[in-house]
Amino acid sequence: MEMLCPVCQSSLQAQDEDVYCDRCRRRYQKLAFCPDCAKPLDVLKACGAVDYFCSNGDGLISKRRVNLTFVPR
Repeated sequence: MEMLCPVCQSSLQAQDEDVYCDRCRRRYQKLAFCPDCAKPLDVLKACGAVDYFCSNGDGLISKRRVNLTFVPR
């Protein structure tokens, strides 16, 4: 899944826990929301894998279904 800058629609680059737009020179925090209940998801990281878990009853959520939002830092 390609992440696009909310301002200029350029590709965002992962940088530590955030993402960065080279064109705009802006840094964003990546927030994940459940596609079913629209509540924030818990991010589970282990052995290089990133998984998303909904603690509101929807359980493990496929990263293909996660709704990502980018908030300026």
